[in-house]
Amino acid sequence: MPLGEAVFRALCRALRDGVYRPGDRIVEDEVAQRLEVSRTPVREALGRLMSKGLVEHAGGRGLVVRRPDAAEVLELYAMREILEGAAARLAAAQASGPEIDTLRDLADEFATQAEDPRAMARLNRLLHETIVRAARNRFLDGALREMQDAIALLGPTTFNVGGRPSTAVAEHAAIVAAIAGRDPDTAEQVARAHIREALRARLRLMQDAG
Repeated sequence: MPLGEAVFRALCRALRDGVYRPGDRIVEDEVAQRLEVSRTPVREALGRLMSKGLVEHAGGRGLVVRRPDAAEVLELYAMREILEGAAARLAAAQASGPEIDTLRDLADEFATQAEDPRAMARLNRLLHETIVRAARNRFLDGALREMQDAIALLGPTTFNVGGRPSTAVAEHAAIVAAIAGRDPDTAEQVARAHIREALRARLRLMQDAG
């Protein structure tokens, strides 16, 4: 893998994991030192992040992680609802037995982590990635991967919102049951409802943050 690509992926992971949050500066020298690379691949990776709208210039502060506005959040979740619903529909038709077993295991583990929002966020991501793989559609997979980078800009996980962990547990159970039952219509409906509830929690977080 080219070094610039490796740095770009490392920075995307850092965004998803909350190492960098909206408004944080990203300093070229600091990134180079942390990843033990020269400044050239870091500069290349930062250019890619800027072209994707993930970072922006902020006057004398240099590059900062961009903070999306409310309209952009609504647009993002509207597309996410469509794509995640399509993934669940296709997975209901295509998922293998081992993939369904993995989904059940992830949903069960997710349910045990109600006191740890970061663990829930990690398991939630793994569960959704498994559904997308089971959908067997490379174009859908690519679109959702691109969207994950934008979701990383949103800040703290919605599992910090009171009551959200328990409702998400029930939603995941319904999605997995529909996929396991080979019911595409229900799988799409409950997956879309799951994203709508995630949006509701996201808007509450944004409101609380002022």
